[in-house]
Amino acid sequence: MNLSTDCQSPVIVALDFNDINTAKSLVSQLKPNQCRLKVGKEMFTLLGPEWVKYLVGEGFDVFLDLKFHDIPNTVNKAVAAAAKLGVWMVNVHASGGGDMIKAAKEACLDADKSPLLTAVTILTSMDERQFVQVYSNEISIKEQVQKLALLAQNSGADGVVCSAKEAVMLRKIVNKEFQLVTPGIRPAGASLDDQKRVMTPANAISAGVDYLVIGRPITQSENPSLSLMQINDSLKG
Repeated sequence: MNLSTDCQSPVIVALDFNDINTAKSLVSQLKPNQCRLKVGKEMFTLLGPEWVKYLVGEGFDVFLDLKFHDIPNTVNKAVAAAAKLGVWMVNVHASGGGDMIKAAKEACLDADKSPLLTAVTILTSMDERQFVQVYSNEISIKEQVQKLALLAQNSGADGVVCSAKEAVMLRKIVNKEFQLVTPGIRPAGASLDDQKRVMTPANAISAGVDYLVIGRPITQSENPSLSLMQINDSLKG
């Protein structure tokens, strides 16, 4: 795992709330050295850049999960704007192509505080039925993930967002430094919710994952701090 000196955990807590007070209450129960935070489309659309600045100001590494996918110049400017917020990580859709990924990376490198750039391969909510509705049925999910991961790596991305179930496969073909960020992580016994391709935290780390995106098992827990601590404890050793 490639962890910062401040945060000693690979866990990224996904903040998916439609109310700022509820979100702040949850954040107040977490500590920056125990997890990072992810802000996605819902919260960013509702609360905007000021919410991201608030979290950064509280000392958290923030993953701005907006999955940019547009023409290279537009993505370059969007990533540059995200970097000015002080975020730790941004992402794009790898399917936007190599030129788009390169433009995003250029924006990261030009920033005063360069965020990590990751690229989404195939959404973890996709199963085979949904996959063939979008892609050719002559290629499998794993083959497409491989293709997009190598495209991302060759275009300068620092890593990919993928399913933990593909981590072992990807570790065989990407560089050691290439980061694997995985949503769809569920502690043993937790509800799968809308995720299709999931894995437990410990198994994901064993498979070669660097960062674990975990939402509802922590954010909807009766004791979020305890749930996070239990997950972190399960990863020790």
